[in-house]
This record gives sequence, C-alpha cells and structure tokens, in this order.
Amino acid sequence: MILVTRSSMPEFQEYCDEIKKLWDSHWLTNMGVEHQELQKKLEEYLNCPHVVLYTNGHLALENIIAAMQFPEGSEVITTPFTFVSTTHAISRNSLVPVFCDINPDDYTIDVDKIEALITEKTVAIVPVHVYGNMCDVERIDQIAKSHKLKVIYDAAHAFAVKYKGVSSANFGDASMFSFHATKVFNTIEGGAVCFQDDRLEDTINDMKNFGIRGQERVVFIGGNAKMSEFQAAMGICNLRHLNREIGKRKCVVERYRNNLGHVSGIKLCKPQKDVEPNYAYFPVVFDGFRASRDKVFDALGEQGIAARKYFYPITNSVEAYSELPSAGGEKTPVAAYLADRVLTLPLYADLALEDVDRICEIILSCRR
Repeated sequence: MILVTRSSMPEFQEYCDEIKKLWDSHWLTNMGVEHQELQKKLEEYLNCPHVVLYTNGHLALENIIAAMQFPEGSEVITTPFTFVSTTHAISRNSLVPVFCDINPDDYTIDVDKIEALITEKTVAIVPVHVYGNMCDVERIDQIAKSHKLKVIYDAAHAFAVKYKGVSSANFGDASMFSFHATKVFNTIEGGAVCFQDDRLEDTINDMKNFGIRGQERVVFIGGNAKMSEFQAAMGICNLRHLNREIGKRKCVVERYRNNLGHVSGIKLCKPQKDVEPNYAYFPVVFDGFRASRDKVFDALGEQGIAARKYFYPITNSVEAYSELPSAGGEKTPVAAYLADRVLTLPLYADLALEDVDRICEIILSCRR
C-alpha cells in the first residue's frame, strides 16, 4: 500500500533522547521546556517575532480570527478550494464566509474577483496558500489596505515556503500553519499562529490557555489548545532534518514532472516566480485526458495506491453551507471545475522513485 503521504519522523533513538528529560521533570504540558524551545527555534527559522504554538492548526486559525474581535455577522471573503477547516474556523466565530473563486494557474484565490465581493459588512480576507503555492500576497495587501480589511492567511500548506526571500509566516496580519502528521513539517498533531503585532500576543495566549495569567488570575474566557511537550519534542527533532526532507520531496516531484509533464490531457502547476517551494503536494488535473479523474483514482486504488481527490468537494458545495448566499459550485466555476478533475498523487520524502514510475505507468495505462 502506498499512501498519499507518510509522516516524516526522526530516528527512534533521537526522539527518545529528546523526550528523556520529560521523564526527569514529569512536565508533560503547560508550555514546558520543549514547548519553549520549539517556539524559539520556529521564530528563528521563520524570521517571525511571534510564533504561538497550538495543539492543532484548526484551533490556531479559529483563535486568531477570534482575536480580531470582528462584529458578529460580519463577512469574510475566502476560497472554497480548501479543506473544510478553513470555512469552519470562520463560521464558528459567528462570521459569514463569502466564497471567491480561484485562479486556474495555481489554484489560490483569484485576486481579480475579490473587490466585487466586498460590502459594508466585509471585515477580512482569509486566503489559502494551496499545495504550497503562494497567494498573490502583494495584490491582496493592496486590496486590504484600500478597503481597511484584515488579512489572515491559512498557510497550512506553506510551511518553509518563501516569496522573494520572505517566509510565508510574515504576510498579512497573521498566518496559521498546520503541523499535522501529513504536513511537510509535523509535530504529530499541532499548529501555530504567526504575527507581527505585539498587541496580539497576550490575547492569543489567553485564548489557548483558559485566560490564565498566573496562579490567581483569570483575565479572559479562553479555551484549551496548548501543544503538549511530546508534540513539541517531535517538532524539535523534525526541524533538524527539514531541509533534507524537502530536498527528498523535490526529487520525487521532479520525477513526476519528467514522467507526466508532457502528457496530453494532464495539467501540472507551473513553478511560481520568486517562490521557494516546499514540495508539499503534487496535484494533477485531468483536463482532456482519455480517462476521467475518477477512473484514474480507481485504477490506482486497485493497485494499492491511495491518491486523494483533494480538494473535493469544495466547501461551498457541502451540506453544512448550503444555505449561504454564496454557496453552490456554480458561484465559483473554476473551483468547481478543478475539484471534479484534480487528484493529488502520493508524495513524501522516502517515496521510492521506482514507485513514482509505477504510479505514472498506471495513470498512463488508463488511456488505453
């Protein structure tokens, strides 16, 4: 069985060495030494002044949206071509998602369509960096400033990506990363919020730790979203090997491109100008191919290869959002078109190139 992804992990002994101190201290959570060390290392790696760690990326996104204190019922422009967590984080803050279509080149939010969706109720834009592809951060910044909107990036796919030498952590008012086991960098489960504004730090920390400041002070009605020491320890280990792991992923992507890049009916994302990628995912769009996406998906599955229809369905077509004014795939035709045709192929650091060749051979055999 070849899964669509497989978690990067350090050597067993390396992780054991890292967590040994936990047996000495018995300090397993509540921002202990591992948590503090990982936070510091990530601030250095991302060149970002504020990195707040979370138990998962969804709560990180939900909390940073809440920290902006938008009025209930306000509108937030976002993309339907994403994991449903993005839309849930907006809705669970009693805000209204307004779905903007995507562009057909890199599958990120179509910046030419954002302004037409802005109303007097609009307070923010939540764009999504997709598959490691960066949004048009410069245009989004211009639009947001001209309309006095906040920008919060769902950067779950974009850890270690840089645009013009600047980390993806440093765009907009804030960025959220997911450190889920399936991501380029993982802490088993986990996530983080990154931001520049010093005034947000206390609020974000209050939200993730019950609003507790000291043993006898509770200043905010917060929840519990703290990263454990074991998660942080995995992150510390994985960060040591991240550049090497990304290098391995690059080799896999290059092999896919060599095999599929000139095949009629198969569309691949072009490398983005001025972007240093992380090779997080390898999406293939079957557009004019002799076999449908679903036929290819089934053929791979029959051979024990678990590709993924990612993202399908788009979030404005799921039942939970059917009542929204901007719901329905017909409102975002590019996203709907791609969702019916995209397949993300297996991609992880230790995927053998021979397996990449076999995957490609199965895909090409579907033409017969």
